[in-house]
Amino acid sequence: MIIVMKPNSKEEQTKEVCNVLESLGLGVHISKGKQVTIIGVIGDKTVLNDVPIELMPGVEKLVPIIESYKLASKTFKPESSVVDVDGVKIGGKEIIVMAGPCAIESKEQLFEAAEAVKKAGAQFLRGGAYKPRTSPYSFQGLEEEGLKYMAEAKARTGLKIVTEVISHKSIEVAEKYVDMFQIGARNMQNFYLLREVGKSKKPVLLKRGLSATIEEWLNAAEYIMSEGNYNVVLCERGIRTFETATRNTLDISAIPVIKSKTHLPVIADPSHATGKWEFVLPLSRAAIAAGADGLMIEVHPNPRCALSDGPQSLTPEKFNELCNSINQIAALLDREYKIHKH
Repeated sequence: MIIVMKPNSKEEQTKEVCNVLESLGLGVHISKGKQVTIIGVIGDKTVLNDVPIELMPGVEKLVPIIESYKLASKTFKPESSVVDVDGVKIGGKEIIVMAGPCAIESKEQLFEAAEAVKKAGAQFLRGGAYKPRTSPYSFQGLEEEGLKYMAEAKARTGLKIVTEVISHKSIEVAEKYVDMFQIGARNMQNFYLLREVGKSKKPVLLKRGLSATIEEWLNAAEYIMSEGNYNVVLCERGIRTFETATRNTLDISAIPVIKSKTHLPVIADPSHATGKWEFVLPLSRAAIAAGADGLMIEVHPNPRCALSDGPQSLTPEKFNELCNSINQIAALLDREYKIHKH
């Protein structure tokens, strides 16, 4: 449920409503728009059956939220959210790009990738320290050693860093090094893990599951937000369909659909979606044109030698070409993509 305050209501009236709700054991979330203030009510609403909230001064109306995801719903918060990751804002006017290797292989490889993506305009360095792979015999990542390399790369370049976490232990370790947690597609419905990153209060990038519906994806975000962490960014990374020409099928339609259902920012990962580097550029253009707030791109100094996802990784030269293209598209959409030169 949400409580819509009157346009001319006073701050004291909003506080009084919140006090009543909290005295009944309910949680509140205040969203101040340009014209009205909305109070989101969290908890068992049946305790309000005998409390005439709608008659309190300043209250215009009570609106039930019919979606199973409440905190993530656009009804709960009509205006788009902007997630601030240590000064970099996702969901605002600027297009955000996260780029780097699928797996951290060595300090030299990571530093070379970091310098390249920074030069092209990326704001985030992405890299896998923990690599949950389909095969148990595939490279599983450098774990904390890789995280230390990420922190060093951040110190050298100023890039924010994002990496996947796969367990409570990895959260505890990664929290010391990274700016943003990533929940991978295979863990989208690992509800225990979602609650744990929700408790951490560190921003979370939530990838869509391999075969997840949009509603399931948003309910996964709800698990994180229900623990008090509203700093969630969604990532469309392709879903499994009957098509075999590409690794997955990038659901471009999911971007505007998500924008209509939730206030959370959404980015796209065309690298995992297609599995082939030559399709990453056109899909990146399509995602931004469809309204995505950013991209996650795999970039490797030498894709042929990559220990993970080489066929879908761009060279630094190809990534620079992509960034220049995104810069042009952003201008057409009255958005920005700032290429930060050294």
